[in-house]
Amino acid sequence: MAQVQEYEKALSNSETSVAAFDEHGTSVVKRIQHFLHSTPAAVPLIVLVLAIAVFGVTIGGRFFSSYTLTLILQQIAIVGILGAAQTLVILTAGIDLSIGVIMVISAVIMGNCAVTYGLPTLLAVVIGLAAGGACGLLNGLLVAYMKLPPFIVTLGTWNIVMATNFIYSANETIRDADVDVQAPLLHLFGLNFKIGTAVLTIGVIAMVVLVLILWYVLNHTAWGRHVYAVGDDPEAAKLSGIQTKKVLISVYTLAGLIAAFAAWVSIGRNGSISPSAAVTDYNLQAITATVIGGISLFGGRGSILGTLFGAMIVGVVSMGLNMLGADPQWKVLLTGVLIIGAVAIDQWIRKVSV
Repeated sequence: MAQVQEYEKALSNSETSVAAFDEHGTSVVKRIQHFLHSTPAAVPLIVLVLAIAVFGVTIGGRFFSSYTLTLILQQIAIVGILGAAQTLVILTAGIDLSIGVIMVISAVIMGNCAVTYGLPTLLAVVIGLAAGGACGLLNGLLVAYMKLPPFIVTLGTWNIVMATNFIYSANETIRDADVDVQAPLLHLFGLNFKIGTAVLTIGVIAMVVLVLILWYVLNHTAWGRHVYAVGDDPEAAKLSGIQTKKVLISVYTLAGLIAAFAAWVSIGRNGSISPSAAVTDYNLQAITATVIGGISLFGGRGSILGTLFGAMIVGVVSMGLNMLGADPQWKVLLTGVLIIGAVAIDQWIRKVSV
């Protein structure tokens, strides 16, 4: 009989020390990388503070007035809400080019149902929200089940929804006065109130509350973790038991629903309801706020709080340049620099995990 080898005795004299990594030489740059990697909203917050400081020094006390700062918030309310919708999609490594026109057609449907057809305003709002959700659901089904690229899918639905918007509305604007008389509830988010000398609208409060709710859902629920997992590595997410198709469908549907909610806010902000708003760059502004806010275009990384900061950065730059009397093209130039800078920083931060 072969002698049984006593493995435990053989191992008793072996090396038992644990491998350790010397962090003494870790550079300040590496530590900054680690901090920014673990706190995605830090970069846009730092940029926002610097932008406010620069314009504050350049313009003076006028810029720091409560009127100016709250006016910035009023101006970014719509873009901030659309940016929140875009953030959900980009976190799954997708993109939704139809967000802006979904908002416009939802507003047109709400206005026509309430003013033209005489339906109860609350019912008109529900119909508009359902229309936005249906558009998002269509995008989600095409991406999840047809496995078509999100860029192509949403580029196609952008054209379809925009054409449907003009055909359905006959490009007729619903006047502010008519909305006020027949459906004042549609102007709900345009109502303002004062806190000291600061003037805020309900639309601003809605934007902040929405972002905070989505932040909690993304960071403290299973669905939120699944969204990040699908964006980071869809195959690994599927192998771990996550139903990736359902996650994608839910994300695009929710994005459409949020875009329809932005439609309600936009009616309060703009007063009238114009189908021609479909040709504006709302969607581009939402993507800009999202990218500047540190949401990785490669999916799976970023904080929705960063999107709010990104929208505020764009608002601060726009307001500051206007107050300085600068050429409007400087805003376009600086926005382009911020976008490229944000993507470059994202790539640099990602290297920390390699």
